[in-house]
Amino acid sequence: MTKIDTSGPEHVLPTPSHTVGPFYGYALPFRGGEEIAPAGHPDSVTVHGYVLDGAGRPLPDAFVEVWGACPDGTVPRVDGALRRDPATGGHLGRNGVEFTGWGRAQTDASGHWYARTLRPGARGGGAPYLSVCVFARGLLTHLFTRIYLPGDESALAADPLLTRVGARRGTLIAREEAAGTHRFDIRLQGEGETVFLEFR
Repeated sequence: MTKIDTSGPEHVLPTPSHTVGPFYGYALPFRGGEEIAPAGHPDSVTVHGYVLDGAGRPLPDAFVEVWGACPDGTVPRVDGALRRDPATGGHLGRNGVEFTGWGRAQTDASGHWYARTLRPGARGGGAPYLSVCVFARGLLTHLFTRIYLPGDESALAADPLLTRVGARRGTLIAREEAAGTHRFDIRLQGEGETVFLEFR
């Protein structure tokens, strides 16, 4: 859309830019999206934190998608979390037994998110990690990052990606708060900005 200035010689003025949405609360959330590990699994871990803007303010309408390998490092190959009942079309969710490896968490009113999953095993030559995709207001393109869990310091020290980002590696490593609970805040910009990845 353009605006025409009729007060003088005719010329076209651009419409101010703006982002669209966010419309994440419509159709994208699903019941139990953050519960990736089978219910009651003894080896589950919880990763939680806040999605923060450049001024450090929490975003109450962001989405965090998490994907992780199985504890043995293999890729899960079972039906996903968005299964539907073929008769009613209703949402069935996970079957509660198999590990899908993928989930989606919406931030709450305070910008907090969490995912309960299984600790991923190593794939390839690096340290194990959870892949993360972030959708939030002000982003025209979603962002990718990783969450490394503490525990195997030698693997973290030798990881190729953590080595490449140098002093910013701390923005990719979760902090253990208690046994099986890790804190990972996602800072979209500004001081302490999380390292984001670009795939080509």
